[in-house]
Amino acid sequence: MAITTNHTIDTTLRKAIDYILNPDKTDAKLLVHAYACTPEIADIEFDCTREHAYNKGEHLARHIIQAFSPGETTPEQAHEIGKRFADELLGGKFEYILTTHIDKGHIHNHIICNDVSFVDYKHIHINEKWYNHSRRINDRLCKEYGLSVVEPNAERKNKNTKYENKPTSWRAKLKTEIDKIIPQVKDFEDFLRLMELQGYEIKRGQYISVRAKGQERFIRLKAQTLGERYSVEGITKRIEKSRKRKPIIRDNRISLIIDIQNCIKAQESKGYEHWAKINNLKQASKTLNYLTEHNINSYSELESRIDETCKQFDDTADKFKSVERNLNDINILRKHISTYKALRPVYDKYVKSNNKAKFEKEHQREIILFKASHKYLSQEQTDRKLPTLESVNVQRMELEEQRQKLYTDYRKAKKEVSEIDIVKANVDAMLHTPQRSEPTRENQIE
Repeated sequence: MAITTNHTIDTTLRKAIDYILNPDKTDAKLLVHAYACTPEIADIEFDCTREHAYNKGEHLARHIIQAFSPGETTPEQAHEIGKRFADELLGGKFEYILTTHIDKGHIHNHIICNDVSFVDYKHIHINEKWYNHSRRINDRLCKEYGLSVVEPNAERKNKNTKYENKPTSWRAKLKTEIDKIIPQVKDFEDFLRLMELQGYEIKRGQYISVRAKGQERFIRLKAQTLGERYSVEGITKRIEKSRKRKPIIRDNRISLIIDIQNCIKAQESKGYEHWAKINNLKQASKTLNYLTEHNINSYSELESRIDETCKQFDDTADKFKSVERNLNDINILRKHISTYKALRPVYDKYVKSNNKAKFEKEHQREIILFKASHKYLSQEQTDRKLPTLESVNVQRMELEEQRQKLYTDYRKAKKEVSEIDIVKANVDAMLHTPQRSEPTRENQIE
């Protein structure tokens, strides 16, 4: 698992950068990555970007720490996760340095990013939405790389403008599962059956005990263990109370278990009988409508439709990411062209100066920035004439339009994947069809 924390840097930016670049901590600087800046002069570049902001603000930079559990990942993998996390979280708009420290008992990433965007010169707006966004990215990447995922502590959510989450215990997971199941069942025996369907092992005896897949010990459904609400008596009372309430029907999405169109065999099964007792028929019609609208008449046709939908989603996501990479490249190119053109007159005077040492001392910052931009442009534009800022801005606008269109297509494709996933889950649960292993979708975009 990975836990992220974040704080501001208000004064000693150079000192903070030097700390995270420490070669003893970063495998002789092999685990260092910089975006849109040069680590050795990043403080100067950050400051140059900040000068363009209408409001300079109080903060020089943000320092994000991403810590991993001991033994759960490798330095190289952690560094890769950190890069993807920073790229997605910052959207290619903020200069940053990423380093992976391996000198302590646990591997952890340090990300120092400018507080001001070099694209639009706006500050990072830190609020609860930003923290939730960073958590979703972090958790998704952990799942993708096979790392454990932590849940945020809802009672302490961002009280100190800091995102911090703690591992979810087996007991907490069990409580969450119990809360989900209670509204769906008619009595305690029904509750235990549904717990088994969710993968829990039930042990009956003097006490009712349950154990999740992968869990070592059983947990008793007792007030002393889980609290009164999660004891056998507490659960029974909550089920009775839940049955008295009018069920809430959500018409805006497909949900619950239904059968494939006109599947008589399923309607005669015990699964259908169980489903019919606990779910509303109106909800079933939504999934049935999906199957009829898409002319899905067999399970193999459903699987083919899933493959087709997932492929369309992956293709759209790949196109989106390609355009986003090109847009990031254009933004960096635009930054260096602007710096190069703005500081070229200063550098020309330096070249012609009779007292270069004195001139350099007086204009050290400008000369450093000019040389950095010149170096970047020389490497990127080896066989090409330096493009004008106007032409780069035109390319940037075209790419931004493509990005917006593709993002709309991506959201639509993602919704279709989610919809058909629910349909398949409903059919599988209805017919007790063995679940086929689903590939991890790497093309999630927050």
